[in-house]
Amino acid sequence: MRLSALNAIITGANQGLGLAIAEEFIKEGASILICARDQDKLTDAANHLKALATSGQKVYSMKVDVSDEDEVKRFIEFGIKTLKTIHVLINNAGIYGPKGCIADVDSKSWKQAFDVNLFGTFYTCKYILNHMKKNNYGKIINVSGGGSGALPTISAYVTSKTAVIRFTETIAQEYAPYHIDINAIAPGALNTRLLDEVLTAGSDIIDKKFYEKSLKQKKNGGVALSVGARLCVYLASKDSDGITGKLISAVWDPYNDFKNHIDDLKDTDVYTLRRIVPKERGMTWDPNGDK
Repeated sequence: MRLSALNAIITGANQGLGLAIAEEFIKEGASILICARDQDKLTDAANHLKALATSGQKVYSMKVDVSDEDEVKRFIEFGIKTLKTIHVLINNAGIYGPKGCIADVDSKSWKQAFDVNLFGTFYTCKYILNHMKKNNYGKIINVSGGGSGALPTISAYVTSKTAVIRFTETIAQEYAPYHIDINAIAPGALNTRLLDEVLTAGSDIIDKKFYEKSLKQKKNGGVALSVGARLCVYLASKDSDGITGKLISAVWDPYNDFKNHIDDLKDTDVYTLRRIVPKERGMTWDPNGDK
C-alpha cells in the first residue's frame, strides 16, 4: 500500500470527490481526518470509511466551515492532537458561488465563493505549515479544477480557483527548502452536485456553450471520481517527492511517468499559470515578446 502509516486531512469529504479521495486513502493504508459542513452526511461518510479501514487505521471527522478561520484553526489543532503527525493535507472543499453575468450576481455570494475556495485553502495551509516545517516534510494538494481558463457566468468560482493555483505556486517556493511539496490538481469534468447546480440554473443564466457541454457531460457520465482520487494518492506518496508548485491534470498529464522528467519539472515552468506572448503563437510584431 502506497500510503501506509501516513496521516491525512481531507476537507469537503462527505460526498463527491472528497469522499472518493478519502476512500482511496483508506485503501492505500492511510489514517484520515475529514471535515464538511453537513453533519449528517459527514457522519454517514465517516461510518462508511471506518467500515473500509483495517486494523491500525484511524478515521476521524469534524464538522467545519472552512470559511471560518477559528473553526479551521481548531480543526487543524484537533488533527495534530489526534493523529500526532500530519503528512498530507488535501483542500477539496469548494463551491461554485453565484451564477450569471457579473453585473447581475449578488456581491455577498460572490465573496462567499472566495471565502470558501480561496480563504478556506489559505486557512488550512496557514495552520498546518509550521507543523510540516517542524517535521521537515509534508504534502499539500489543492483541488483547483476550472482555474486555468475563463468560464463566463461562473466568475466567482473560476476566479477564486485561479487564485488558488497562483497561491499554490507561491507557497510551494516558500516551503520547498523544508521538503514540503505543494501542488494543485484539476480532477476533470465531474458529475457532482456542482454539475447539477449548473443544469438547474439553466441556459438563460449559464453561458450557453458551457451549459450545452454540461448537458453532454451529464449524459455521458463525466470523468470518474477515482481518476482525481488516484492522482491525489500519487501526490501524497513518496513517488512524487520533489514535485511541487504545479497544476496537474488527472485526465491529461502523464504523472506516473514524472519520475523520469524530474529535472524538467523542477527547472521549468511546465504545468504552471503563465502569460503567453505573441512569439509563442508565431507572431513577430512584438519585439519584446521573448523577454
